[in-house]
Amino acid sequence: MDYSKFMDDSFDAKEWINTAFKNQTDSGVSKDQYAATMVMKLQVFIQEVNNVLEEASQQALQNLPRVVRELGAVKQEASLLQDQMRTVKHDIQKVEQDTAQSMQALLKLDRIKSRMKTTADALKEADNWTTLSADMDEVFQSQNVDDITKKLTGMQQSLQMLVDTPDYAEKCQHLEKLKNRLEALLSPQLITAFNAQSLEETQKYVKIFEDIERLPQLYKYYHKCHKHNLLQSWKSIWAADKSKAALSELYDLLLSTWHTQVKWSSQVFEDPVNIVLELLTQTLATLDPTLSTVFAELVAKGEHTLNILIELKQISDRCVKSLEAAVDSHVQGAGLNCSKNIQDLLKVLYSPYQNYTGKYRIFEEVALTKHLDSIKLDHEEVIDTVQLLSESVPKLFSAAQSANERCQKLTNGFCYLDLMDAYKTYFSSYTREFRRVLINIREKCRTGAQGDTEDWSDFQNALRIVQTCGNLLMQLEHLDARVDSSILQTLGHLMTGHSPTKDAESAVSFASHSFHFQASLFVSSQATIENLETMVHKLGEGESPPVFADITSDLSKLSGEVHKFAFEIVFGQLKSYLAGVALMEIWISRSAGGAMTSDLPTFSLSPQEYITKVGQYLMTLPQHLDPFTLQDSPALVVALKHGRLPYTNHQGNCHTKYPPKQPNGSVQLISTR
Repeated sequence: MDYSKFMDDSFDAKEWINTAFKNQTDSGVSKDQYAATMVMKLQVFIQEVNNVLEEASQQALQNLPRVVRELGAVKQEASLLQDQMRTVKHDIQKVEQDTAQSMQALLKLDRIKSRMKTTADALKEADNWTTLSADMDEVFQSQNVDDITKKLTGMQQSLQMLVDTPDYAEKCQHLEKLKNRLEALLSPQLITAFNAQSLEETQKYVKIFEDIERLPQLYKYYHKCHKHNLLQSWKSIWAADKSKAALSELYDLLLSTWHTQVKWSSQVFEDPVNIVLELLTQTLATLDPTLSTVFAELVAKGEHTLNILIELKQISDRCVKSLEAAVDSHVQGAGLNCSKNIQDLLKVLYSPYQNYTGKYRIFEEVALTKHLDSIKLDHEEVIDTVQLLSESVPKLFSAAQSANERCQKLTNGFCYLDLMDAYKTYFSSYTREFRRVLINIREKCRTGAQGDTEDWSDFQNALRIVQTCGNLLMQLEHLDARVDSSILQTLGHLMTGHSPTKDAESAVSFASHSFHFQASLFVSSQATIENLETMVHKLGEGESPPVFADITSDLSKLSGEVHKFAFEIVFGQLKSYLAGVALMEIWISRSAGGAMTSDLPTFSLSPQEYITKVGQYLMTLPQHLDPFTLQDSPALVVALKHGRLPYTNHQGNCHTKYPPKQPNGSVQLISTR
C-alpha cells in the first residue's frame, strides 16, 4: 500500500480510495474483504504514527530545559556586547573632539597642495604649448603625420589648461590653422582610401581625425567621395532611359549602396547607420536632374496625371519599405537613435510630391469631370433617357470610390480635405446635368390637357426617376460611410502618436509616426494639417464631413423637384377634365344684379360625364402604382422620405412612415401631414 499520498497538500480521500479499489480488481478478493483489510492496515499505520509522535514529543520535553538555559546565556552575552558598543562609541566621539582642529589643518594643507599642483600643471602646459608651437613648422616640413598628430594632440591638452589666459582666442585660432594644414595634407590620401575602400588606411585616418577632434570633417570627405560616384551613375541612368524604370533603378542603386556601405562603414565608424543615411539624403538632395524635374517630365508624357503619380508613389513606397527593413535590422538592439536622419531622408524622397498634392483638388476635379462627361444622360426618347439616368448612378459612385482610393494611394489620406471639395464640385455638376435632363423630359412629356387620351408611360417614367433619386441618396450614404471608414483606418492610428513597433529604440519604421510629421511629407500648409486633424477627431466622435450634408441637401432638393414633376404628370389629365367646369353655362349665366338666373343642377343617379372620367382616372391610378409598390424598393422609400409633394402641409422635409411589409410583399406608404 502506497502511504506517500497522505503527505500531499492536495490529498483527496475519494481519489485515493478509488485508486486503491481499481488496483484490487485483478486480485480475486471481494470488495468487502479488501475494504476490511485496508481498514486494518490503516489502523496499524495510524498506531505507528501515534507512536512516532509520542516519542518525538517526549524528546522535545526532555530537551526544553537545555534550550531555556542556552537562551539565557545568549541574552547575557547580548547585554555584554551592548555595553561594549556604548564604550566604543564614547571613545570614537572623544577622538573626534580631540582631533577636530588637526583634521581641519590637514584639509587646509591638502587644498593648498592641490592648488599648487594645478598651478604647476598650468605652467607646465603653458610652457609645453610654447615648445610645441615653436616646433610645428619643422614637423610639418618633415610631413610625418604621426608626429604632427601627436604634437597637435599635446597642444589641445595644453589649451584646455589655458582657458583663462588673455590670448586664449588667438591660441584657438592658431591651433585650428594647424589642424587645417594637417587636413589639407591628408585629404588626397584620405580620398584615395575612401575610393579604394581600404580598411587599414581608413581606420588610421579615423584615429587621426578623432585625436584632433575633426571627425565631422572626415565624414564630409566620405560623403563627398561616394556622393560623386552616385551622382555620376544617376546621370548615366537618366540619359539611357528617361522613364519610370530609371527612377526604380535609382532607388535600387541607393539600396545597394546602403547595404555595401553599412557593411564597410561598420568596420571603421562608430555610427555607420546615421552616416550612410546622411549620404543617401545628400545624394537625393543634389541629384542632377533633380527628382522634381524628373517627375515633371514623366507626368508631362502621360494623359492621366494622377495615375502616373500613383505609379511613381508606389515606386517610392517600395524603396522606403526596403530601407525600413534594412535599417531596422541594424538598429534593433543597438540602442541607436536614427529618427532625425530618417525624417530628413523621407522629406527629400517625398518632396517632389508636394508640387502635385498642393494642386490635388484641381487634379481630382479634372479626373472626375472627365469621367462625368463620359456618362451619357440624355436621349431623344424619354424612356431611354430615364434608363440612362438610372444607369448613371453606379457609374457616378464608382468614380467617387476610385477617387477615394486614389487619395489613399497618392497622399496616404492627407489630402482628404481637397477630395471633399472635389466631391462637392463633382456632385454639383451631376445634379446640374440631372436638372437639365429633367427640364428636357418635362418639355417632351405631356403635362397639359390631352383630351380623352390617357397615356400612363410618362407617369411611370417619372416614378422611375423618383426611384433613381432615392438610389442616389442611398449610394451617397454608402459612400459617406466608406469614406469615413477609410479616413479613420488611414489616419486614425497616427492620431495616437505611437509607433506601430513596440520597441521604442527601433522606431525606425521610417521615421516618426506622428500625425504632423507624416502629414508634412505631403501637405506644406500647417493650417491645412490642423484642419485635417480636427476632421479626423470629429469622425472618431461619430460626426460626418460637412460636404456630405451639403450634397445630401442638394440631392434632396432634386428629389423634391422630381416629385413635383411626377405630381404634374399624374394630375395633368385631371386638370384637363376639370378645365371646362368653370365655363359651363349653368355657372356663367347671371342676372343684371349678378345673381344666378338658372336653377342649380339637381342630383341624379347618373353622374355628369366629366365626373365619370375623373372617377375612372382615379380608379386606374393604383394599378399603375402597383409595379412600384408591390416590389421591395428601398430606393423609392428613400426618395419619398426626402421628397415633398405639392399642396401638402409638411413642416420641412416630408416625413414618411414605413410600416412593415404586407403579406404579398408590397410596401404601404402612408404620408403624414
